[in-house]
Amino acid sequence: MKNNYLYREKKIMTMKTVTEMTGLSERQIRYYETQKLIFPERTFSGTRRYSFSDIERLMDIAEKIEDGVLTREIRDDLYKRRKKMLIQETKRL
Repeated sequence: MKNNYLYREKKIMTMKTVTEMTGLSERQIRYYETQKLIFPERTFSGTRRYSFSDIERLMDIAEKIEDGVLTREIRDDLYKRRKKMLIQETKRL
């Protein structure tokens, strides 16, 4: 189970790969990044790197935007979920 998590979170894919996998444009993906909806890592030279989890999140974001959900609402939901997960992890420790 832990290995599954590690491979899903490893940021190894380039923007080109992500655009091919998601059908989103580079501009859309960069916009989602500026809106704090996605958090790619940057290499020393500044190249963005994404994980499989990032791709799933991008697909979810694109679907919500298509359904008329505002980026602010998506961001608020992401932060609420992240906060809830952190609280649950803290309780387990």
